[in-house]
Amino acid sequence: MIFTVGEESRGQRLDVFLASAADISRSAAEKHIAAGMVLLNGKQATKKSVVNVGDEVSYDAPEPVECKAVAQNIPLDVVYEDSDIIVINKPVGMVVHPAAGNPDGTLVNALLAHCGSSLSGVGGELRPGIVHRIDKDTSGLIAVAKNDASHIALSAQLKDKTMSRVYFAIVRGNIKDDSGRIDKPIGRSLKDRKKMAIMPDGREAATRYYVVERYEGWTLLRLELETGRTHQIRVHMSSVGHSLMGDAVYSSANSPFENKHKALIPGQILHAAELRLVHPKTGEEMSFSADLPDNFKKIIEILRGSSNNK
Repeated sequence: MIFTVGEESRGQRLDVFLASAADISRSAAEKHIAAGMVLLNGKQATKKSVVNVGDEVSYDAPEPVECKAVAQNIPLDVVYEDSDIIVINKPVGMVVHPAAGNPDGTLVNALLAHCGSSLSGVGGELRPGIVHRIDKDTSGLIAVAKNDASHIALSAQLKDKTMSRVYFAIVRGNIKDDSGRIDKPIGRSLKDRKKMAIMPDGREAATRYYVVERYEGWTLLRLELETGRTHQIRVHMSSVGHSLMGDAVYSSANSPFENKHKALIPGQILHAAELRLVHPKTGEEMSFSADLPDNFKKIIEILRGSSNNK
């Protein structure tokens, strides 16, 4: 792959540019640069090398490796499926792919049982078919590629923002404006490597939000992603003082409401409700939706009752 540096990337470190251009993690970009798989204007460079407008970055991407995750017969809520893609409504509590601490019981394990060998290998041995992810405690829609051509096409849609994703969330406090846009770069936190944070040299990240309902001390939001960074909604909303209900990572101590209704709040109250994409083979524009999970609906019901009684 050869990428030409545009004006928007002027002055970026090479690892930052490659991660964004190739749609890979920063750690993967660093690893591949160190392994000599990346050239800057035909010459070896380091992750700290700075790119300028017009530079050419050559990336010898590693070949997909055979998937080695184990198939497990785990029920799936299949919203749509054909020979190229499958769209799943992921439940709260399910991890998307195997990783440290979650070797099995994941969406990938379930997909391997459901699809057999019909999953793309671009994502590697532990992430077959996975084009984008949602957090363990986030519910909702996720598109999966069943072959390499579909994976590449869907990844391109994520990058050029033709794939649209809409979420619903309940956040702390009452947001002043009925709508707005948060445009703050996100990168790995320097204080806690397990967290993301607003970072001046982070990757571009933008989220639009729209108020759906207001309650006593809480707000129901509709959120549209312009980019797809790790923990993007959680980090952005926390950065403006409106962290997500149930988010133990990006908010302070639990509120009285969260303590009272722990059974309904297993984690952040966030749901991927709408997904729009272009079919990688037919070119058809497709839209999918997933209803709010029962716990989310119940929380809204309680909040409405509390607000109406004030």
